[in-house]
Amino acid sequence: MQIAIIGAGAMGSLYGGYLSKINNEVYLVDIWKEHVDKINDKGLIIFEGEEEILTKPKAYTSSKGLNKVDLAIIFVKSIHTEAAIKDNLSIIGENTKVLTLQNGYGNFYDIEKHISKDNIIVGTTSHGATLLGPGIIKHAGKGQTYIGSITEGGDDEVLLEIKRILEKAGFETTVSDNVLELIWSKLFVNVGINALTGILEIGNGELLDHEETREILTLAVSEAVQVANGLGMDFDEGKIIENVILVAKNTAENKSSMLQDIINKRKTEIGKINGAVVKEGIKLGIRTPVNKVLTNMIKVKERI
Repeated sequence: MQIAIIGAGAMGSLYGGYLSKINNEVYLVDIWKEHVDKINDKGLIIFEGEEEILTKPKAYTSSKGLNKVDLAIIFVKSIHTEAAIKDNLSIIGENTKVLTLQNGYGNFYDIEKHISKDNIIVGTTSHGATLLGPGIIKHAGKGQTYIGSITEGGDDEVLLEIKRILEKAGFETTVSDNVLELIWSKLFVNVGINALTGILEIGNGELLDHEETREILTLAVSEAVQVANGLGMDFDEGKIIENVILVAKNTAENKSSMLQDIINKRKTEIGKINGAVVKEGIKLGIRTPVNKVLTNMIKVKERI
């Protein structure tokens, strides 16, 4: 199977590196030339604790001229999803499956503008990775990967084949009939933690040190649960809030991805996290004032 990883940041490199160990037809596509050149020259190094693992995927700054692939896995930041699809249409054929394992909600809709929904697979992963420099990443945490179709009559054989390939590469994978609920479950965590840590520029654990931040976290997640349930899901609000608080506690020393973006003066994924809750809430007639304020404050932080 020919596989393209579109977006070779930390997570894209993690999946692409390990997939290349079982399949030499794996392409990493990323606009960061220094990273691409280092991978092609020296290979991609993955740190697993103290162990240094060398992988050798092929890397490109552009997919133009490459053959059409069987599977394209999208790992660009969610704000770049549609542009990444448009830029790589030359390797996406009528039978190419496109899998998104990105953060946030709504990537499917951006992909669907250019790809048949029958060829789109959505998923979520609990793996974590950190980019240490060009050609070097650290595997920061392991977890489950879930994939599935959000259209009726999805091709189970294709899903099972992708599951087999991912598991052979070392990624424990489950094919789910409720993948949209899994995406929302991960979104709740990001809704509660990311914007607040980005605005206040504090670590995850510090959110639990103050009554005020606990309250804002709770209100933001509560609104997100109401929206998700308005879309036809059945989440227990109390249990979801307890889980988000537990995640903040268990990742107390972590800097959220949004905080890292703010520190490094990069555009964040707020539109696909708290902003997505606001957008879906408007469609449903559900008020989301806390998420609206958090979204607006991050947008201002991006500009100052």
